[in-house]
Amino acid sequence: MFGLGLPEMGIVAVVAILIFGPKKIPELGNALGKTLRSFKDGISQSDDDAVDQEKDKEEEGQPKV
Repeated sequence: MFGLGLPEMGIVAVVAILIFGPKKIPELGNALGKTLRSFKDGISQSDDDAVDQEKDKEEEGQPKV
């Protein structure tokens, strides 16, 4: 994962606790999770819209029966 091993992730965790404090870490994790979920939903919605547009273009090219 990004070239980080267990010791490096431990150092990052300790620094995060020192900077933000142990009470703020869960709130930051929750906010990060919501942000990533929103980003994922936006990307999948964009992909769905692109697929729908492609289908519409294909249907326009075929004569209607």
